[in-house]
Amino acid sequence: MRILIITDIHSNLVALETVLDHAGKVDAVWCLGDVVGYGPSPNECISLIKKQPKLICLLGNHDAASINTLDIATFNPEARRAVEWTQDTLTSESVAFLRERPKLLIQGKVTLSHGSPRHPVFEYILDTRAATENFTHFKTDFCFFGHTHLPVMFYMENNDYMAKLTIPPVGETTELKPRVIINPGSVGQPRDRNPHAAYAVFDSEANTWDYHRVEYDFTTTQDHMRKHDLPERHIVRLESGW
Repeated sequence: MRILIITDIHSNLVALETVLDHAGKVDAVWCLGDVVGYGPSPNECISLIKKQPKLICLLGNHDAASINTLDIATFNPEARRAVEWTQDTLTSESVAFLRERPKLLIQGKVTLSHGSPRHPVFEYILDTRAATENFTHFKTDFCFFGHTHLPVMFYMENNDYMAKLTIPPVGETTELKPRVIINPGSVGQPRDRNPHAAYAVFDSEANTWDYHRVEYDFTTTQDHMRKHDLPERHIVRLESGW
C-alpha cells in the first residue's frame, strides 16, 4: 500500500495543496498532527484533510492548544497570539474534528505519534539521546513522528547502544529496516533552512520510504497571514525555512 506521510501542515493551505498534487494517487494518508496553528487557513486545511483516502490524523500540540485542551501559558508570545487567532477562527465542525484526533496509534508494523511514543503530543525528538530513550517506548518495527519540523531518521540495530542519525536523501528510495524512528519534515513550516514543503511516501509492503521536497507559492500564504495580522516572524520564516 502506498501511504502519504505528512505532518505539521500548520494551516498552510497552499503548501498542503501542492504536496497532495505532487504526491499523486496514494492508497492512504497518514497525518502526524498539527493540521492547524501558525498559518491563515485552519478550516480550509481541515476540510481538505478530511477528504483524503483512508485518513489517519493524529492530534498535535497546536491542534490541542487550538481547542483549549492544552494550556498555552508556556507558549512564546507570538505562538500564543497565533493560537488565540486560530481559536477564534475555527468553526464548530473543525473543533469537533480536532477533538476526535487520537494522540498515538499503532498500524501494523508502525507506531504513529506527533511528538514521540513516550510523550505523543509534547516531546521533541531532536537528538540521538532522546531517540535512544524512545526506542524502549514502542515495540513495532517503525515509528513515524512529527513536531520538530525536521526530516530525520534515527535507527538502532540489535546490538547498538545508541541510536544513529541520518538524513533521508531527497527523491530517493530508502529501504527501512527494523528499527527506525523517522520524521518526514513539515508540510507548512519547514525548519531545516529549506523552505520547500516536505513529505514522504511509505510503501507498507516493500518497507520503503520516498522522501520529497516540493516548492510552493509561499508568498500567497504570507499575504493571507498579513491580512489576518498574524505574527511577522512566522510570516518571514516561510521564505527561508527556519
